[in-house]
Amino acid sequence: MKVLITGATGLIGQEIVKHCHTKGITVNYLTTSKSKINQSDKTHGFYWNPKQQEIDLNCFDGVEAIIHLAGATVSKRWTSSYKKEIISSRKETTQLLVSSLKKIEHKVKQVVSASAIGIYPDSLINYYDETFKDFDNSFLSSVVQIWEQEVNAFSNLNIIVSKVRIGLVLSNKGGALKEMVKPVKFGLGAPFGDGKQWQSWIHITDLAQLFLYVLKHQLPGVYNGVAPNPVTNQELTKTIAITLDKPLFLPNIPRFVMKLVLGEMHTLLFDSQRVSNKKIEDKGFYFEYHHLQPALEDLLG
Repeated sequence: MKVLITGATGLIGQEIVKHCHTKGITVNYLTTSKSKINQSDKTHGFYWNPKQQEIDLNCFDGVEAIIHLAGATVSKRWTSSYKKEIISSRKETTQLLVSSLKKIEHKVKQVVSASAIGIYPDSLINYYDETFKDFDNSFLSSVVQIWEQEVNAFSNLNIIVSKVRIGLVLSNKGGALKEMVKPVKFGLGAPFGDGKQWQSWIHITDLAQLFLYVLKHQLPGVYNGVAPNPVTNQELTKTIAITLDKPLFLPNIPRFVMKLVLGEMHTLLFDSQRVSNKKIEDKGFYFEYHHLQPALEDLLG
């Protein structure tokens, strides 16, 4: 089998590529950087420029499925211009893939797109599953709604559309965990706010396997990419400290402090989303990491 991956050089993309190779899946990938175009037996790089709507159409040769991960990171200060970039990067990449497939004969049967649990409203009490539809107009929720709507356009080409709403990805190669670990290592760790906000996390290995499971079984629709047991921010911070054998003695970090430091982006640390993964488990997917401590021991041990 051959897949085309956008965002293959990012944190999640690299992990999915690794698992593709293990399973004997050949990977074509798209990159905006010509210096990152490499060719090997199992991996073939192709150039694209979504802003200019340019793409090497050879990237679709023999491809049966697309894993669509491309989009500007939300972990960067949300200036008004960067907020536009967060939205436009997701629209432009998706529109370019759709318009390109309309022009050519292809074998693509399925698209599995990244999405995010940021679509769900901030809540300490709700337990969200994929049937929830009462979204709000917060910035992150709006981004994800626009993103998912764009991805739906693949269905007009008789392509199965699958979306994985990704939670807090735990990896020792980058992302949020590395930033959380730094202050704890120096004895400066502390929960954010009252620490009661829910964090629906997932080990990066499970996330990569989940994408490929949705692909293998051609599962249509939306799936939450989170582990079975969400934790509060306080539990997360405490478990990181226990895993690293470091003390936690500082007071919790007030919301207004992080708002001064990060601006609107501080909501990433304080929004609470307790999210269920029952739908994908009911489809037979098995999570290797059900609980936080074994996941952290694997990543930080």
